[in-house]
Amino acid sequence: MTPFAHLPSADGVWTDLRLAPEALGEASAAVDDAAIVVQHGHIVWVGERSALPAEHARAPQHNGRHALVTPGLIDCHTHLVYGGQRANEFAMRLAGASYEEVARAGGGIVSSVRATRAASEDELFALAAPRLQALLNEGVCAIEIKSGYGLSLEHERAQLRVARRLGEHFGVTVRTTFLGAHALPPEYVGRSQAYIDTVCHEMMPALAAEGLVDAVDVFCETIGFSLAETEQVFRAAQRLNLPVKLHAEQLSDMGGSALAARYGALSCDHIEHLSDAGIAAMKLAGTVAVLLPGAYYFLRDTHLPPIAALRAAGVPMAVSTDHNPGTSPTLSLLLMLNMACTLFRLTVPEAVAGVTRHAARALGLQHSHGQIAVDQPANFVLWPLGEVAELAYWLGQHPQPTVVRQGRIASAIYPPAPLRVTPQGAAPAVWPSQPGGAPGSGT
Repeated sequence: MTPFAHLPSADGVWTDLRLAPEALGEASAAVDDAAIVVQHGHIVWVGERSALPAEHARAPQHNGRHALVTPGLIDCHTHLVYGGQRANEFAMRLAGASYEEVARAGGGIVSSVRATRAASEDELFALAAPRLQALLNEGVCAIEIKSGYGLSLEHERAQLRVARRLGEHFGVTVRTTFLGAHALPPEYVGRSQAYIDTVCHEMMPALAAEGLVDAVDVFCETIGFSLAETEQVFRAAQRLNLPVKLHAEQLSDMGGSALAARYGALSCDHIEHLSDAGIAAMKLAGTVAVLLPGAYYFLRDTHLPPIAALRAAGVPMAVSTDHNPGTSPTLSLLLMLNMACTLFRLTVPEAVAGVTRHAARALGLQHSHGQIAVDQPANFVLWPLGEVAELAYWLGQHPQPTVVRQGRIASAIYPPAPLRVTPQGAAPAVWPSQPGGAPGSGT
């Protein structure tokens, strides 16, 4: 695998591009003949090619060959670093066991804790690397990686260190989230308050001091932690100036979203049982609703998130894989786009915004990711597709995009042309073969 630092630079002028609707931000229109100028890894100009400033005429040229361009995708909720797998629990649920029954039988999160604690950092990295690569191959340019399978200072540190290492190795923006309050570890059975004290007064301060924590999360649920315990974690995060987010209202309505909103949470995630009061609180706080259709599908849930109410209230909705070994072992954000549309009834523009602009906001990255804008890092994707709806339409097809990530051509498998019919109805146009040099780049 080529080290990220050795990948070809994306600096230069990218021409013959079709900018997808909203690529430039909310309510922007599609641009059929666009150009993007990249200098020193950042976007310095974007717009209609006819308006390209003359000063860029001598810059290296990259022919986009009429590709559809979106911002780099963002997977804003994952548990990517862990040991083992839990296929046996999948079989148990198929045989009739509930999520709660699996957890109470010693399975669930705690089974992943055992496997994660048994693995070294190098082993955790080796397990997580191909998972991350699969997501990057679909155009992901920023990702959240949570801890929560260590449940001790030593092992939570290992997870977060591996998350940072993944970001450096692959040249991808990684936001780390400390999820120490994910489940009660075996050594604290019957001592929930003692464990929360450890999370708040030992684990979180130490990990934050080491620069390993970008945000703090809690699993607030009947089989997780109570509202009172969740608030203790939020207060500890507040003392350390760390933003919070919440696994909220997945299995029941505990009022966690309203609590999280009072602490200015970046996001509330899952939210199948979200109430009107929770929606109002999230709207007031600017908290993003993160939809996780993979877990909904995998658990065979039937209680839909309140999409229409969220839409009516104007609460931004993000979409993510929730990649984890127990309830959403998916490695395709594009598949989640389809599920968000088919299962949750999102429109295509809503779904695409959910993996770009709104996902960036769910990670606090709205000023650097999620749209193609001047002064932002060059994170964009060239798709061999005719229209943006195809991102959510195809099932199991890998479109092989050209990915510009952090100012480098990170995935340069130059694809065949999208189907295009001439105004006269003639045969579809075909891109000519690419001359020597990096795929998609000029010489």
